[in-house]
Amino acid sequence: MANRPRQEWSQLLASVVREGANLAARWLPKGAAELEKQARQTAKEVQDFRQRRQQAAALTPRKARLLWLLPLPLIPAMVIALAGGQFTAFVVNAGTYSLFLAGAMLARHGFQQEVDQRQQRFQTAVRWPFKTLGGLTVALATALTAWAGAGHSLPIALAFGGGAFAAFILLYGLDPRRQSVVVAENRDGSVARVTEALQQAEQKIMSIEQAASRIKQPELNQRLTRIIALARDILAEIAHDPRDLRRARKFLNTYLDGAQRVVTGYAEAHSNHCNQTLNANFRRVLVSIEAVFGQQLQRLLENDLLDLDVNMEVLEAQLKREGLN
Repeated sequence: MANRPRQEWSQLLASVVREGANLAARWLPKGAAELEKQARQTAKEVQDFRQRRQQAAALTPRKARLLWLLPLPLIPAMVIALAGGQFTAFVVNAGTYSLFLAGAMLARHGFQQEVDQRQQRFQTAVRWPFKTLGGLTVALATALTAWAGAGHSLPIALAFGGGAFAAFILLYGLDPRRQSVVVAENRDGSVARVTEALQQAEQKIMSIEQAASRIKQPELNQRLTRIIALARDILAEIAHDPRDLRRARKFLNTYLDGAQRVVTGYAEAHSNHCNQTLNANFRRVLVSIEAVFGQQLQRLLENDLLDLDVNMEVLEAQLKREGLN
């Protein structure tokens, strides 16, 4: 009789162990798969965040900082010359210091211009070689410092200046050649008008890119990346055949502008923790935008005279219905 309760407890314990093993066998694979999915998603978000940080850092011209530090030894030299009553030496040091600063400012402007040139494919304004001018100014300041400040002979001073310019080229390079897309010549010669329209459209695309960088959802970011690529392909096709401008005018002036407003508006709402309904609406609108962009590009590639007015009207109605217009 005493062994009977013990047997019942053993059977109950064995039953609990079996049930626990069954539950573990059933739910552990799902839990492991879910954990692996979350880990991959987190790693992807971290990678995207680092990529956006690198892109933002690449767009900020910080290369000229060394050029601002280069003439710092001239400051104590000016103070010593002024304290010793050497007015000529003070003027020389002050003048060369100003030249170094002017070279740094020119180079920094050249770096910013280089960044803008990488972003903008359609350009009409003539760009001055500011980075090269900055290097020449730094070389001139170095030569004057060696000649009038340190007392070296003119050939030695010129050698110092040449060495400074060579070091500048090795560190920063010269101004890159223009890599903008050349608009094909039309029959009526309206290259400037087509280029201006493409520049305005490109500014809208860049605005969409900036807004997309603030949206931290991998799925939406990938779709926005495809939309931006399609939009740039459309601009390149118009540049290749300016006659397409008439067929794509409504796309450039109306719908691309609407897409810009939608994406920038959602980016602002997303930063303020928008709700799930707005996320779903925005996702559906992006699907429609990508489809219309793809259709517009296909029409331009096929050189079809028909435009996408019907699609535009339907999409504009959807924007209003989803509350994203």
